[in-house]
Amino acid sequence: MDNTVKKLIGKLEEEHSLSREEWLSVFGGWDDSDRAYAAEKARAISLRVYGNKIFIRGIVEFSNVCKNDCFYCGIRRSNTNAQRYRLDDEEILMCCDEGYEQGFRTFVLQSGEDFAVYPPERMADIVRRIKEAHPDCAVTLSLGELERDALKLLKDAGADRYLLRHETADKEHYAKLHPAEMSFEHRMNCLRTLKELGYQTGAGLMVGSPYQTNECLAEDMVFLGDFKPHMIGIGPFLPHKDTPFRDMPKGSYELTLFILSLCRLMLPDVLLPATTALGTIREGGRAQGVLAGANVIMPNLSPTAVRKKYMLYNDKIGTSDNTSDSRLKVEKEMAEIGYEVVITRGDHI
Repeated sequence: MDNTVKKLIGKLEEEHSLSREEWLSVFGGWDDSDRAYAAEKARAISLRVYGNKIFIRGIVEFSNVCKNDCFYCGIRRSNTNAQRYRLDDEEILMCCDEGYEQGFRTFVLQSGEDFAVYPPERMADIVRRIKEAHPDCAVTLSLGELERDALKLLKDAGADRYLLRHETADKEHYAKLHPAEMSFEHRMNCLRTLKELGYQTGAGLMVGSPYQTNECLAEDMVFLGDFKPHMIGIGPFLPHKDTPFRDMPKGSYELTLFILSLCRLMLPDVLLPATTALGTIREGGRAQGVLAGANVIMPNLSPTAVRKKYMLYNDKIGTSDNTSDSRLKVEKEMAEIGYEVVITRGDHI
């Protein structure tokens, strides 16, 4: 029996770092017993650092209009079948007010790159109004790539966190997922700028995205280990019927869980969501994500009338639930595995 991968998992637990070659050995040789071994260790670390507490973030998907044309995304510019919508400022604030009543203390404002209609000045005003109404809450932004001045304006307005998945740390792989007009360097520079400006910064990747190799995954893990984001969003690639990748296979559920555990071992205090995509690919997936080391869940606060329109991939869960139902479902799901949803901002420690 070859224990190479388990030895490397043990090394990662102790030293919180592996070389690129060691990551290649992990991804080239793991099996389910290695995954279970990593999950057990990752869960122990998560319990030690954060206890059995699950942080919830309420996502407000306020626009599905996007200037970009990423090949994997259901709201890409070229998708003429998408039913486009935009929420006005009062609707966004109403979603946050309703979420606050349900115990949410972090609001995630998420959209396509729709800067023509939602310029930084407008978003800064929305952030200020949320913070004035709910001073005990954190505001997280997930708006796409912006320049330093715009990001500083939003930070000065009170934004606490920013989520920008790097998608892949391999430049050649990035070019296979995005049109030529999009820049790998710009995305990486944007992530560095976010950290420099003092945001709690989230990166992340799609597991099993088209053309991803073990070499790509090794690059991802080296990047995450060096960059040390405060949060890592990891979900399986799920195809959307109106994209060039419609016929590509889904990412691996098991590999996604394994990478969640590896991230917890590498960065013990990282905020690690069990993503909606993980719950979509397999019933109970979010609970299994928590048992693999995750400690964050992000239910939807958007108006139910628009939820089905913010469809990045097929068959997304939770599109019919109201805010109260979403919260209660998560609470029940977590209680069944011995975890407790807490009313807190849930900051990175």
